[in-house]
Amino acid sequence: MLELAGVDGFYGRSRALQSVSMKVDRGDFFSVLGRNGVGKTTLLRTILGLMSRTTGSIRLDGEELVDKPTHERALAGIGYVPQGRGILPAFTVRENLMVGTFATRGGGGRIAEWVLDLFPILKEFLNRRGGNLSGGQQQQLAIARALLSEPKVMLLDEPTEGIQPNIVEQIEQVLIDLNRKQGLTIVLVEQNIAFARRASKHFAIFNRGSVAVGGSIDQLSDGLIHQHLVV
Repeated sequence: MLELAGVDGFYGRSRALQSVSMKVDRGDFFSVLGRNGVGKTTLLRTILGLMSRTTGSIRLDGEELVDKPTHERALAGIGYVPQGRGILPAFTVRENLMVGTFATRGGGGRIAEWVLDLFPILKEFLNRRGGNLSGGQQQQLAIARALLSEPKVMLLDEPTEGIQPNIVEQIEQVLIDLNRKQGLTIVLVEQNIAFARRASKHFAIFNRGSVAVGGSIDQLSDGLIHQHLVV
């Protein structure tokens, strides 16, 4: 479904992503792991077309995306929940959600009720400004907004970072249900190894801007974790 072949991503003249090749099948839950600063966020930004320059091939359902601008990649079916959430603080919850609907091929304009049902607090706070929500509520809003773009694949950058434990549990379960029950393909950047092991079907560990090792989640051994992830 999502396939990268020999992908390099550049910040200016600096090559931050180096010859990355990976394949994410339809319905997969794929976790991208690694220590801080090894290229995990850069990978997602490269897939989204947010780098200074990208070379290689990025295909979604066979469609080449590497030369397309970010908005066309969103319309092709890539949803994104960035690190830091990217909520528009002066917009209400309703207005933030509406932004997500405009990334659909139909032009959007309608907030699907099933998305609100995932996070009932958002329905209660539809007229509250995004900047007045807690960190966990903002993360729920960011995920709901991305879902309203009707993505084929959802990219999430550390969605549980810095959030109160009760909301972390809710977000983790929502993501697992979206994958298992609705078949949504998920690519997750995550530091929480326990969650990655519980939720994922496949993984890749990054080091210095490239894939150091990857495979099915049952191959994510304690030895690999100690070698590549323990600080």
